[in-house]
Amino acid sequence: MPIPATSASVARNLLRDDVFTRLRDAIVDGTFEPGEKLRDLELATWLGVSRTPVREALLRLQQAGLVVSHPGRSTEVTGLDAAAVRDAQAVVAAMHQLAVRQAVGQLTEVDLEAMRAANDRFAQALREGDVDAALAADDAFHAVPVRAAANRAVISVLDQFTPTLRRVERLRFGSLAGRSSVALHQRMVDRCAAGDADAAAAVSYDTWCTLEPLLDSLDPGSRHTNA
Repeated sequence: MPIPATSASVARNLLRDDVFTRLRDAIVDGTFEPGEKLRDLELATWLGVSRTPVREALLRLQQAGLVVSHPGRSTEVTGLDAAAVRDAQAVVAAMHQLAVRQAVGQLTEVDLEAMRAANDRFAQALREGDVDAALAADDAFHAVPVRAAANRAVISVLDQFTPTLRRVERLRFGSLAGRSSVALHQRMVDRCAAGDADAAAAVSYDTWCTLEPLLDSLDPGSRHTNA
């Protein structure tokens, strides 16, 4: 669809990450459709920011495979590339597995309660069919051990590759299959609380591997088996 007529302007101190998130979400939720051309001036006007953070966000989106740039012309929203998503899923699963393994022992009771509360919000959002709220709660859940691990290399890799998974996550959380993640989340919290780093990390890995059936349905001719 064209750039919305209504302004998406937020606070004047909108940061680069906020611009990136707004544009990423607009691609993921279909506001900007595959093949649509994105022009930095139009996007800057829509968001109420200068062109600089928009250009930086578009570069990050290109690295995530959500847009492709045509030098001297425009930037275009890509279609869903199942092979690229599959590659990103393998990397993201491994990074979260590592983060959880490193976080166990660092997690406080406050952290564990934050994970439980996020999973409760996640479950409620799925029951209500609120995909946006489910995504936000899932992000909040997984962010706790990532913060606790404080591994900057992991954070950097996740920042690069997680956006590639967003469209598939949205499909999963919009289906009944997404509800299986609630139990996996709870199991991970239980293993973290018990101090079992290896078991918690294994559950984290399994959680991210729940995207695989969707990837197989999107790209049935290319089935990979993760190690």
